[in-house]
Amino acid sequence: MINRIHILNTNIDNLSMTETLRLVSDAIEKQKHIHHTVVNAGKIVAMQTDATLRKSVNEADIINADGQAVIWAAKLLNKPLKERVAGIDLFENLIAHAHKHKYKFYLLGAKQEVVERLVAIISEKYNPNIIAGYRNGYFTTAEEPQIVEEITQSNANMLFVAMSSPKKEIFLHQYRNQLQKLNFIMGVGGSFDVLAGKTKRAPLWMQKTGLEWFYRFIQEPKRMWKRYLIGNSKFIALVFREKFSKNK
Repeated sequence: MINRIHILNTNIDNLSMTETLRLVSDAIEKQKHIHHTVVNAGKIVAMQTDATLRKSVNEADIINADGQAVIWAAKLLNKPLKERVAGIDLFENLIAHAHKHKYKFYLLGAKQEVVERLVAIISEKYNPNIIAGYRNGYFTTAEEPQIVEEITQSNANMLFVAMSSPKKEIFLHQYRNQLQKLNFIMGVGGSFDVLAGKTKRAPLWMQKTGLEWFYRFIQEPKRMWKRYLIGNSKFIALVFREKFSKNK
């Protein structure tokens, strides 16, 4: 049974990367279904006022802590987590896992040129046969049922959705029953852009010290300043409010 904690109105599973991969592998082998998601500081802040996002996240089968700030917050609130399980790292590990065990996955999201570039990279590094299908992330609400049907008919074991929050969380939660045929579904945010080479990921030392957000900020300060500077301040306030609440 997964050890799940609850902080800041958010469920988070106390899992390592190895344990998460084992659960996914077991789901595929035993033909189970897992709806996966991750949380970081920004998403937790958004969940405080967005009830639909909060429900979409908290009802997932596996919820990993993607942000180092979440790891620090959990420790401060006396509910420590084993480690950060970044969505992009899990995504890369599962691509390799699919190649090793001859599983298939569907890629949904990003711009057409980005997802096509990613398909070419994966095909060259591994094998094109592990890709059951792909589609860009630009579609209308009316098109969603048809897209979901195409995914379910693709014979994919896994689905990776590269869209922004809260769109990807709500999409996967809304269609989780229709996607039961797949063994694993997860949102991967901007991972397609990174793996396709469109954007750069922070150096490893910045990832380990919790400064990955700052690397993204200096890359796109005009777009990211509000998200990180204001969002991080709100997150810190939430943590200290919960830490020192008289009701806790």
